[in-house]
Amino acid sequence: MNRLSINAAHGPAIVVIAGLVSGLAEVLWVGASAAVLDVDAALVARQVAATVLPAVADSTAAPWLGLAVHFALSVVLAAAFGLINERVWPHLGIGARLVAAMALLAGVWAVNFLVLLPWLNPVFTTLLPLGVTFVSKLLFALALWGVFAALMWNPRSPTRANATRSMVAT
Repeated sequence: MNRLSINAAHGPAIVVIAGLVSGLAEVLWVGASAAVLDVDAALVARQVAATVLPAVADSTAAPWLGLAVHFALSVVLAAAFGLINERVWPHLGIGARLVAAMALLAGVWAVNFLVLLPWLNPVFTTLLPLGVTFVSKLLFALALWGVFAALMWNPRSPTRANATRSMVAT
């Protein structure tokens, strides 16, 4: 049976990398989708900024601020996912963690697009089809899981763990 051990030596750095990579996956998907759907991607970023900082919505810096907000929230979400994995789901295998990431991000999407954004910034919810935004969250989850799987979680089989203990004891 494979178990996962946590490689916490570079934990904070891995969380930042996971957040940035996941956020980038979402930006690339939204950018490609916006191009196909003939939607101004800068308007999407502007509306992200307008949701958090309404006073800057009309500034020329708004799209850049929207990206900064997006990536900051991505790192926060990566930190939350890492903490949940460490505290709540330490017993889950790598496949179950992928399912957990997908479920968590589907929940984030539902809260954002069905509850918060219609109240905070209804314009934002109309820019792209809900299916596109849902896929963006699933891609975020996949990238998040991938970075954690590659850098943070070390699958260890009992044989390998015993061999390591034997080497330490001698």
